[in-house]
Amino acid sequence: MAIHQFTLSLPMMLYRTLQVVMPRFRRIFSEFGITEQQWRVLRVLWECDEVALQELAGVALISSPSLVGIVDRLQANGLVSRRRSEQDRRNVFVRATPKGQDLKAQLMPRVQDTYLDLKHSVDAEVWADVLEGLKEISSIE
Repeated sequence: MAIHQFTLSLPMMLYRTLQVVMPRFRRIFSEFGITEQQWRVLRVLWECDEVALQELAGVALISSPSLVGIVDRLQANGLVSRRRSEQDRRNVFVRATPKGQDLKAQLMPRVQDTYLDLKHSVDAEVWADVLEGLKEISSIE
């Protein structure tokens, strides 16, 4: 009975869901030579013109020390650029380069198709309820 309760616990259900969902996206990222973490950074930058590293860490859910290495690799691949603030040299801003924007045009249709496949694999009401429930749970502090 304890094992059954454990497998139905929220953390285990979330892990199991990630094991179903994320490999589909990781295959796409891998085809384009980026990691999941790099994808999260690029995804934020594709929505914004320029983002401070500290804000980027919070939005992409990546620790600041890890983010520096991720941005280093993205910059080495020509996908992002950095700019140090003239007002406060401690602030560094990151933006997608034209090459990074080109990657968006190639990658996003594949990601959107995968997202739609997942969405259509369950009833629309279930999908909406799951998203709403996760949003509520993730806002608990």
